[in-house]
Amino acid sequence: LEPSAMLGNAIAGFTSARGRSHTFDVRADGYARGEAIVALACHVAGDAVLSSIVGSAVRQDGRSASLTAPNGQAQQGVLGASLADGQLDMGQVAVVEAHGTGTALGDPIEAGALAVVFVGSGRRSVLGVGSLKANAGHTEPGAGVAGALKLMMQLRSATVAPNAQLRVLNPHVGGALRR
Repeated sequence: LEPSAMLGNAIAGFTSARGRSHTFDVRADGYARGEAIVALACHVAGDAVLSSIVGSAVRQDGRSASLTAPNGQAQQGVLGASLADGQLDMGQVAVVEAHGTGTALGDPIEAGALAVVFVGSGRRSVLGVGSLKANAGHTEPGAGVAGALKLMMQLRSATVAPNAQLRVLNPHVGGALRR
């Protein structure tokens, strides 16, 4: 509830002047804050498994130029590590829930990491990529679980939710995807 942290983020240029996270869009100018309370209630329903996590990885982003310039090699590493942990081939992945905060610099770096791992592997099938932040803002501590829940619901319904703020693809994102 203390406004000084948000004021500091705004002064540093991290937050969107428009109040929206324009993930992968040419209008990307920073992230918008969102609010979330995330809770999971789980129970075993006989032998039925609606969703399961088959692989995961957690790593620090490594050295980078700034908070808005993620380390693309570190992102490639964590993507590869999660696929290895799940014993999955890149072609078995149908959809990715991206971090995608909506910064002009960070989104192309993340798109580049996805392209190296998924497209660079010779993938021929379509890969759905989205980010909850474009729809709900950056929910900060709740962002990871909220994104995972969105991904689970997409897999369950066999649909990919649209990126609410994507109107014109950032040409740097498009360039990163065409590596």
